[in-house]
Amino acid sequence: MVGSRVHSLYHRCSPRMGSLPRGGAGRHPMAARRGPRAPDRTPADHALYELVVLCRALFGTSDEAEILRLAMDHVAAAGPYSAEAGYLKVGGDLVPSPRDGHMPASTVSRRVQELAGQDGDVTVPGRPWGRALGLRGLEGLHGYLVVTSRCRPTKAERSLLATLVRHTAAALSVAFAHRRRREDALELHRLKEERTALQRQLIAVAAELGYERAVHALMADVADSGGGEEAVTRALHGLTGLPALVEDRFGRLRSWTGPSRPVPYPEPDPVRQDEMLHAVARQAGPVRIRDRLITLIRPHGEILGVLALVDAQDEADEHTVFALEYAAASLAPELAHLRNLAEVELRLHRELVDDLLAGTDEVSAYARSEAVGYDLHRSHYVVVVQWSNRTADDCFAGTVGRAASAVGMRSLVTRRSDHVVLVADDRPHARALYEALARETGTRSGTIGVSAPSDSLNDIPRHYQEAQRALDVRRHSRDRYGTTFFDELGLYRILGPGNDYRELETFVLEWLGQLIDYDSRHHATLVETLSRYFDCGGNYDETAESLAIHRSTLRYRLQRIRDISGNDLTNVEDRLNLQVATRVWKIVLGGLG
Repeated sequence: MVGSRVHSLYHRCSPRMGSLPRGGAGRHPMAARRGPRAPDRTPADHALYELVVLCRALFGTSDEAEILRLAMDHVAAAGPYSAEAGYLKVGGDLVPSPRDGHMPASTVSRRVQELAGQDGDVTVPGRPWGRALGLRGLEGLHGYLVVTSRCRPTKAERSLLATLVRHTAAALSVAFAHRRRREDALELHRLKEERTALQRQLIAVAAELGYERAVHALMADVADSGGGEEAVTRALHGLTGLPALVEDRFGRLRSWTGPSRPVPYPEPDPVRQDEMLHAVARQAGPVRIRDRLITLIRPHGEILGVLALVDAQDEADEHTVFALEYAAASLAPELAHLRNLAEVELRLHRELVDDLLAGTDEVSAYARSEAVGYDLHRSHYVVVVQWSNRTADDCFAGTVGRAASAVGMRSLVTRRSDHVVLVADDRPHARALYEALARETGTRSGTIGVSAPSDSLNDIPRHYQEAQRALDVRRHSRDRYGTTFFDELGLYRILGPGNDYRELETFVLEWLGQLIDYDSRHHATLVETLSRYFDCGGNYDETAESLAIHRSTLRYRLQRIRDISGNDLTNVEDRLNLQVATRVWKIVLGGLG
């Protein structure tokens, strides 16, 4: 019988059979659940009993490492065995399980790897018998249990060991199954959460696509209807609920839809406007500046205007930004078209004005003026504009044209190398155009000359010279900036282009020749001193202050002028001729003598 064989084995090879760990007072941990202590058993019965208890413990845990440890710790319950090593298969590799903190010998690990999933003998010094036993389940190899014995085990002991191995393998199969179920449950939970997130994302994408389709459709309707800037701001206000506006590149309001429109609209500051445009142009997409979300309208890189939303409460989200960007893209072709029309009209105007200033036949001029919607049959004034801080380019010509329109002047505009020319159908106001341009340019350092009225197209070239003469007289006067009318020049009307320069030079040399020569030889400024003295009406204090010299220095210079020229400044005739001569020298001859 098996029991007798086990009994004889224990008397032959082992003085004491191993057992599962016991609790207090030497009792097994399971004893409390088993009731009263069982009666004494034979060694064979005790071995079988401990194997039954071990099997229950193996199946009572779902931790693979703990199952392997229990099998290794209690392998002696099956016979005269010791567990040399244990291995678990993790990710396709056999991972050793340390026993009492020590890793198995390298020779044992190499042998286990060589077996490649089969059972086989293992050689361990001091142990006549050793075996690597595979822990297999339905899914394949779970690991290895390496067992040695102090003597060769009997058939019954090998049978008990095989039973222990099968139960350990079965417990590992159950544990692996539990772990797979947990992993599957976790993976299922993860997939459900991922599905829920994807569903939410799809809902959000669908809502966003719906909003974008609504924006596309609305802006397409606006474009098809040709509504222009007003229609775009109305649509943008309807989509976002925020006040929407369009400004030109100079900061002037062109369209506003929504509440809280400033009245009057603030006058733009040219310097700040340029700084704002450059700041927005450097960014990609709309830019927040104070309470506004701003984007530029710039087809082909040229800034034509600004589209903005007033967002004082910082409510704008990605949908608001999308609507603003799409509205700007929709508005760009409209503004580009208007710009092209304006450029064509401006070019036609310029060509007509250039021909009028140079002299052209009336029939052609009248026909072309009708084509551009301008009436040349009325009296006209030629206006010349020059500003110290602005180049006379297309941009400044446009600024002058807008300023003229703003003050009610109907005019044609062109430009020359250093000034802009207007042909206006009415006499300009003495200060209105100048003040408007001062606001536009941000500086008052500008000069405007206005001709006498012209009743004939053939006289426009001569009146152009009159306007230039009025501008030159103003530029060389004490108060250089402002507006001067030719018909208010008095004596200076005869001292300009169109007269005989040789006679004027002779007159200047007759009265100022000696002073001019003296200034040239001695690098002095007697002629300029005399001119400034007349400009100041003979007032010593004003003249000295304007020349930044002392009053006594001025007296000395005036005495030198008397001595060199031989003219008496107290003589009415001499005084008049000297004053006229200095004016001709300064204005007509450019101070060159």
